[in-house]
Amino acid sequence: MKKNERYETTIVDLTHDGMGVAKIDGFPLFVHDALPQETVELQVTKLGKKYGYGRVIKRLTDSPDRIEARDKLGWQTGTMPLQQLAYPAQLAFKTNQVQEALKRIGHIEVDVPETIGTKNPWGYRNKGQIPVQNVCGQLTTGFYKKGTHTLVPVENFHIQDPEIDKTVVVVRDLLRRLQLTAYNERNRSGDIRHIIVRRGQRTQQIMVIIVTAKKRVRPLQLIADELAKRVTEVVSVIQNVNQDKTNRILGQVNHVLYGKDYFEEELLGLTFKISPTSFFQVNTDQAEVLYQTALDFADLKESDTVIDAYCGIGSISLPLAKQAKHVYGVEVVPEAIEMARDNAELNGLDNTTFVAGTAEEVLPKWVEEGLHPDVIVVDPPRKGLDDVVRKTMIEVKAPKIVYVSCNPATLARDLADFVAAGYNVEKVQPVDMFPQTSHVETVVLMSRVDK
Repeated sequence: MKKNERYETTIVDLTHDGMGVAKIDGFPLFVHDALPQETVELQVTKLGKKYGYGRVIKRLTDSPDRIEARDKLGWQTGTMPLQQLAYPAQLAFKTNQVQEALKRIGHIEVDVPETIGTKNPWGYRNKGQIPVQNVCGQLTTGFYKKGTHTLVPVENFHIQDPEIDKTVVVVRDLLRRLQLTAYNERNRSGDIRHIIVRRGQRTQQIMVIIVTAKKRVRPLQLIADELAKRVTEVVSVIQNVNQDKTNRILGQVNHVLYGKDYFEEELLGLTFKISPTSFFQVNTDQAEVLYQTALDFADLKESDTVIDAYCGIGSISLPLAKQAKHVYGVEVVPEAIEMARDNAELNGLDNTTFVAGTAEEVLPKWVEEGLHPDVIVVDPPRKGLDDVVRKTMIEVKAPKIVYVSCNPATLARDLADFVAAGYNVEKVQPVDMFPQTSHVETVVLMSRVDK
């Protein structure tokens, strides 16, 4: 096989990130915008030792699951890689992802039910993080072309709350009017790095965060005041200062330009204050489904003690606390812990203890101090559980563990260790938090088996 050669072949599968898989004499080629069962004429664009890439020259047959794409820019930016796949087929794809990861990586045979979908797979994101660049001499918002830092101008992201898209455009136009410049990462010049808009979909409250490369950007106060007049839902405008040479979006310093240093959202009958740097699930409706599934799996009694090992601002801890005797939460971000405490007070819950620190540091200390949880709940980042956390959880022998995962591969790896240590995987439930993308969340219930 050589680069630029053409082949007629049938797409046999999808990769974990939604690319079609063709096999030429057993050699896999990954192909953009190609679905299983489609016959295509493709051209080889790149070759490696174990796999290559191709592009469709002509589609000869269509998959029965193919639908018309909403916006080709969603492919260029990588924001909607599955937009050509009918939503029921997206859910089936995600169910299969979880099933295959558990089987192949974790060697776990368990029934995986259908992924729980959403009624509206569009306009669901409650947070937009929009990069800013100078394009043709003008400050422009959009998204990076996939795999690059080249900005593609975008005004309608389709998967974001439409009110967020509108607010971004208002901020952009105010920045242009006052002649502020976009940050240039090559020579580190310019004023504005990102515009972040967060919206409470139940409260309609909007927070705008303008990320600047300098501490002092004089016209920002004028922009904040004008923005509050134009977008009546705005309750908070924040300047975040990020002077570092980094790909990290947010810096450590926040200045309130208008309103409060938080906005509020409602979830499972509770009200949450959310700060500029606080994590909150980006799909509010499906977050309720995800967390309710975790609560159902935990099946708490009033006498139960619970540890929430990645508690954030308390979005899982507080619903747990409504049913349990006491909930202990740990989170690495001190600001999130302060907000978790505020949220507990706001909702009248006094049976919680929140501690700032890493789970790998705090969990062993709690165990040494004699804390014996009936249930441990974990919702780790994509890398999964730290080795120390996993080891400590196994040593404490909690009767039940509820694992909320955003990565089937690391979930399967971690579950294998728990199974080897005497836990049974009782229930698995995938939940679709990110329609039009390949990402899937999964809730797992494990129970301790006495050997």
